[in-house]
Amino acid sequence: MTDTPNLELRHATPAFRTFAGEKAMSALPRELDRVGASRAVVITVKPILDYPEAMQRLYDALGSKLVGLFDGVVEHSPLPAVNNARQYLEDMKADAIIAVGGGSSVVTARASSILLAEDKDIRELCTQRGADGKLTSPRLSAPKLPQWVVPSTPTSAYAKAGAAVRDPETGERLALFDPKARAQGVILDPVMAVTAPERLAWSASLNVFSMAIEGLQSSTTDPLADALLMGALRGVNEWLPRLASDPKGAQPRLNLMLSSLLSGQGSDFTGGGLAQALSHAIGPRSSASNGVVEALMLPHVTRWNVPVAAERIAGMGAGLGIVDRSVDGVIAEIERLLEVFGVPTRLRDIGVENDDIAEVADHALDDWSITTGPRAVDRQQLIELLTAAW
Repeated sequence: MTDTPNLELRHATPAFRTFAGEKAMSALPRELDRVGASRAVVITVKPILDYPEAMQRLYDALGSKLVGLFDGVVEHSPLPAVNNARQYLEDMKADAIIAVGGGSSVVTARASSILLAEDKDIRELCTQRGADGKLTSPRLSAPKLPQWVVPSTPTSAYAKAGAAVRDPETGERLALFDPKARAQGVILDPVMAVTAPERLAWSASLNVFSMAIEGLQSSTTDPLADALLMGALRGVNEWLPRLASDPKGAQPRLNLMLSSLLSGQGSDFTGGGLAQALSHAIGPRSSASNGVVEALMLPHVTRWNVPVAAERIAGMGAGLGIVDRSVDGVIAEIERLLEVFGVPTRLRDIGVENDDIAEVADHALDDWSITTGPRAVDRQQLIELLTAAW
């Protein structure tokens, strides 16, 4: 998708191991041995414990290396739950973490490991707006516990180095960033993959789709990232409809998980974007998951980006497999796919109040993802965009 005459880029791929299939779980003890770990703690959500077959596969693989299980993960990773996980890791003298579940499990594991290692108040560690008005992330120097992900849903969080924690008292989204907290790898187990409700797997896949679409609109020139994101886009287009026709099948879910890995790795280089920032601000104020919110906002944000990203948007036509590869054709196809995927079309349909719009705009402006979009936006423009989506 890059037609730059003098290509220049830096693309450093982090070490990451992916294991998928019936024997994937058997890689866990070898992975722990590789880093010299013997006291692994599982961080997960309570509902997953209702699937004994899947959990037993995990227990059997870890054996005596499993010293504890924290099941206090909460949606949107609120700060109290993260602090509880951090304390549990310290109490159990953990030397490795296995995040089991979806994005909230992954984020809670990553954030708690950062808080444990740095041993400071989260507000000293999170991304903040400096005196110059720019958002900056402090350099976090302490070594972090090695982590692996055993997912039950697709999520781009597998591959990320950041973790955003929500303070329920203030509504703030506190973003932590540390490449040392990135997972060592992912274990895609077919039995664990079918534990998530179909609706959850669906909404998580929408996040994968949206991140790929936004990443491909980025002003970053990186054909390697574009290839990852195009692969993610094709994967979701192929396998999300199959999830609907085979809701309990492992193969659609495993392939959507691979697509989410591609989306996460690709967007690591391009950044998120405006729809992602808005989903972070809207999600906790709505009846929908962040993935659904981000997908809902996608057509609005894509139209906003047209003045500066028309060529990039039109270039997505190949990944979408459409004949009309104009900007209008691509946006029309995004809207068609969202209708096929069953995404609501208005913010009011997911419980957002009109009175929330100004507050949503304020929170979105302090989200790191908003800085990576191709077109800058101010508060009034955000309010107008949100009002149109409402």
